[in-house]
Amino acid sequence: MKLSFHGQSAIYLEANNKKVIVDPFISGNELSDLDADNLEVDYIILTHGHGDHFGDTVELAKKNNATVIGSAEVGDYLSTNKGHDNVRPMNIGGKVDFDFGSVKFVQAFHSSSLTDDNGVPVYLGMPMGVILEVEGKTIYHTGDTSLFSDMKLIADRHPVDVCFIPIGDNFTMGIDDASYAINEFIQPKITVPIHYDTFPYIEQDPEEFKSAVNVGEVQIVKPGEDVEL
Repeated sequence: MKLSFHGQSAIYLEANNKKVIVDPFISGNELSDLDADNLEVDYIILTHGHGDHFGDTVELAKKNNATVIGSAEVGDYLSTNKGHDNVRPMNIGGKVDFDFGSVKFVQAFHSSSLTDDNGVPVYLGMPMGVILEVEGKTIYHTGDTSLFSDMKLIADRHPVDVCFIPIGDNFTMGIDDASYAINEFIQPKITVPIHYDTFPYIEQDPEEFKSAVNVGEVQIVKPGEDVEL
């Protein structure tokens, strides 16, 4: 399995000859190393609808006829408003087996909307984290979220090999809460900090986060680099 980070909250994996991207915010993201025009994907997984996660979903989905996996509201939005019917709607607690591995959405505490061409926010369902079980590894992408104690329940039910967790503060957990979540609740083998430095509001020092974590291994992964599994 190949697993890599691509700025903000975007992660990419290749497994069982399939290509998957989570939260493909590429265009307009100065930290992204990807080129949306040339990226090939079979699946797009969305944790929620904000533009810095929804990103290039429509363009990538249409160009690749990729299956978009997300909330029921995201599926409705894509099929009704964007003319893309290759969607797999899901919701919190549901688990589905795909040919690359399984997807299970879990709760996150945040918001989820996308502003339409008229400047009106469109509600796109509950924000979610996602548990991916792929080639014997369990990956927990928390999505955008605050600290919440049921992270422990999630990790107890799905012992985590790799956790992608936001540290940017302001819109999500900052370093203090994120390190607490890792140390006390999730306790993964590998932690990768995400959702920081993309905008002035969320500038953070990942080394400070790494110093605050006392379980497993923290890998500070630059956009385009692989997670060492």
